[in-house]
Amino acid sequence: MKKLSAAVLAVVMLALAPALAQAQDDPLAAWRPAFDPSGAKYTYILSNVSHPGIEGIGVGYRIRDKVWERSNGQLYVDFRPLAQLGGERDVLQKLRLGAVQGMLCSSVAAANLADQLGVVNLPYVVDTFDKLDKFRATPALWEPFRDSALRQGVMVTDITGYGPYGWATTTPVKTLADAGKVNFRIAEAPVNTDIYRAWGFKFTVMPWPDVPQALQTGVINGLDHTPIVCNLTKKFDIAKHFTQVNYAQGLFVHLMNKRWFDGLPPELQKVLIETIEEESAASRVATRRQQEEQIEAAKANGVTFYPLADEDREQLIKQAEPVLAKWGERIGADYLQTVRDTLGD
Repeated sequence: MKKLSAAVLAVVMLALAPALAQAQDDPLAAWRPAFDPSGAKYTYILSNVSHPGIEGIGVGYRIRDKVWERSNGQLYVDFRPLAQLGGERDVLQKLRLGAVQGMLCSSVAAANLADQLGVVNLPYVVDTFDKLDKFRATPALWEPFRDSALRQGVMVTDITGYGPYGWATTTPVKTLADAGKVNFRIAEAPVNTDIYRAWGFKFTVMPWPDVPQALQTGVINGLDHTPIVCNLTKKFDIAKHFTQVNYAQGLFVHLMNKRWFDGLPPELQKVLIETIEEESAASRVATRRQQEEQIEAAKANGVTFYPLADEDREQLIKQAEPVLAKWGERIGADYLQTVRDTLGD
């Protein structure tokens, strides 16, 4: 009997082996839905390029589950992180056409859709968690941002975050003189290009999926990003130093194709928007906590953090003023001034 049981177990395990191996190899296995979405009347495909372990991205799954419950299985949010649908520029085009209905788009890439979306990327404007909360809660600041992409047929429904930007580098950067020796990877966004030109640093514009190999091969030796992203996506395995420049908050802008949204029944529109707003607000709170957790985890793994000296911060602010003037013309000088006056220094 024991031999027979062992034989049966061996057969069962052999039969399950492919499925078990697939689950082990699937980085998203832990996020599979606990329901069968095949009966949904409507599907909302929501794209993102990074990992759902980041609070500002994992919100996509929490939106999925709550919308399913609140809509009684009528609306399925098919969340696709890890660049399953392509890079951000490609997905932005698909979003305009309606081939993709939604996108958690990095704010740096979102500025390619509408200039006003670039206001949150300008240096030392929306640069702290408190300023971000105030920006979202103030109608005079939020509503022009929210409505800026409507001409492209795209709605801005809300924002989530991934922490303040700094420099992850393979060698220590304690001063601006040190930074002058680094080749920084920056995002494919015109506002970032303008910032780094104004600062006088060497930089390479590079799609996010190309970064790991570029760091490993030394094509770049610095990365303009946040501690949360650098730690969770293993960039700190190579770049063991981080300078806390804290010049902007990293954001994901939740974009939605308006024509698709307008085709939803009113009750499902309400469910979707209310859920996005609730979960996005909760995610922004969680991001503050995740920022501290990921910094401590990185330090425990040998990453050294350097605060930027006050005089260096003031120098970066001074050098960036022409960028703010240029972008003020593009997004509206009055609007930018309102943002700066309301949020303060």
